[in-house]
Amino acid sequence: MNFLNAVWLGVVEGITEFLPISSTGHLILAAKLAGLSQTEYLKSFEIAIQLGAILSVVVLYWRSLFVDFAVMKRILAAFLPTAILGVIFYKIVKKFLLSSDQIVLVSLFTGGILLIVFELLHHEKEDSIEDLKDLPYRKAVLIGLCQSVAMVPGVSRSAATILGGLLLGIKRKTIVEFSFLLAVPTMAAATALDLIKSSSHFSNEEFVFLGVGFLTSFIVAILGIKFLLHFIKNHNFIPFGIYRILIAIVFWWGIYA
Repeated sequence: MNFLNAVWLGVVEGITEFLPISSTGHLILAAKLAGLSQTEYLKSFEIAIQLGAILSVVVLYWRSLFVDFAVMKRILAAFLPTAILGVIFYKIVKKFLLSSDQIVLVSLFTGGILLIVFELLHHEKEDSIEDLKDLPYRKAVLIGLCQSVAMVPGVSRSAATILGGLLLGIKRKTIVEFSFLLAVPTMAAATALDLIKSSSHFSNEEFVFLGVGFLTSFIVAILGIKFLLHFIKNHNFIPFGIYRILIAIVFWWGIYA
């Protein structure tokens, strides 16, 4: 790991965190392109810099996170399933799943197909939930369960929560913003858990690289959020589905051909 690697991974994280294309999967592939081995430090780095991207949500949506109590309670309800399952499966995810290129590529490919099929079949109803304050707690918990699937690298936390919310009858812009908000406690908890278990082994230089990646992902993610909110006004997620399929094929061919 060096300064340029940290910036490179921070840019990739900032761009991909809120798009339905899997930031974790892209970080693993981006590290491979940079010639970095999946060491324990790199795995922790890939988890922790996601918090930098999440900080952009705090800046842009601080009122919903810290002032609007009704929204806060629904975020907490959705966060609980992921928190519980994350603690249970932490070792499996970090030891096995984050080291597997095959899992990332298969998840990207199948997720792309699912995105395309979903968008072709889905039709938003006029009575879909528009205000997060009207979101039933039961549906918030179900969205949290959908998010938990994204512990598998390549699945995409954003895609899982957004598609889950659309299936549950929530308007597209509303569930996209809820996905942003839900990312805050989710990634804060994931980063805290990992740093508690791993940071004692980091060198001072590695902490510096972590800070560089964190700051870079924060700056780029603000642009990523604004892009996605503008994009969904006139587009569905089929282009992202096509992209996922193509990048999975390209990398599979490059790695295993």
